[in-house]
Amino acid sequence: MKRLYIYIIGMLVCVMSKAQYVVPYDQPTDSETIVKWLDEARHQDRTTNYQLFFARKFLGRPYVAYTLEVLDEERLVVNTRQLDCTTLVENVTALTLCAYRNLYTYRDYLNALVAMRYRNGIINRYPSRIHYFTDWILENTKAGIVTEIQSPNPPFTALQTIKVNYMSEHPQSYKALRAHPEYVTEISQMEQQLNGLQFRFIPKTDVKNTREMREAVHDGDIIAITCNKPGLDIAHLGFAVWKQDGLHLLNASQLHKKVVEEPMTLFEYLQKHPSHTGIRIIRINK
Repeated sequence: MKRLYIYIIGMLVCVMSKAQYVVPYDQPTDSETIVKWLDEARHQDRTTNYQLFFARKFLGRPYVAYTLEVLDEERLVVNTRQLDCTTLVENVTALTLCAYRNLYTYRDYLNALVAMRYRNGIINRYPSRIHYFTDWILENTKAGIVTEIQSPNPPFTALQTIKVNYMSEHPQSYKALRAHPEYVTEISQMEQQLNGLQFRFIPKTDVKNTREMREAVHDGDIIAITCNKPGLDIAHLGFAVWKQDGLHLLNASQLHKKVVEEPMTLFEYLQKHPSHTGIRIIRINK
């Protein structure tokens, strides 16, 4: 077991160190913020839940969609000032990986971000970015960055069969696909590779304050909300926060227009969204 642990740690550091280093599209405050937070993490007790430590640093920051769609050519975009649900998850995951590996420089953070946002850690035009979250889970599982939790049963009693085509069917909704219609074929091919795959999830009727739920879902786990919207796999993302009354979601909220810990329980939140069907659980590897 100890030998396996050492192997996994080495593999993760290798993935992050080999990620393509590029000059990011950012602002000076982004690098200052990242270095400050990593330095604070360096002095935390090693039992710290780094996912929630970093996620709570973003509380109150405004929700802004499409922050990665700002350039004509694909580049690494860093924006700690404005977030949507995906960029919140990616920022927190990159910071958490750095803290786990004792890596505390801005370049370390950039390497971690490239490694998880782009296929094989290489930026090669818009299609190289990972667009569907199921694909993100698979690629980052393969890289040793995360693990998807799909047991025990219960509470993982439901099965999601992936059927995605939203991007290829609605290219007009994406700036890069409007500018480069030739990318649509590559996006469609990527979608076909995902379609038909199946994953166990917790149905929304079972996201309750029970012992089996508390054992299955840990504080700081990534929560991916499944949905029945045509062409999509995941509707929303956030982080698990257990409180006395049950499970809550720390997320970049379009409703609240900022990053918040939802005051209502996740069970209550899910019931308010008819298209939401349940949750998949992804854990960042230590």
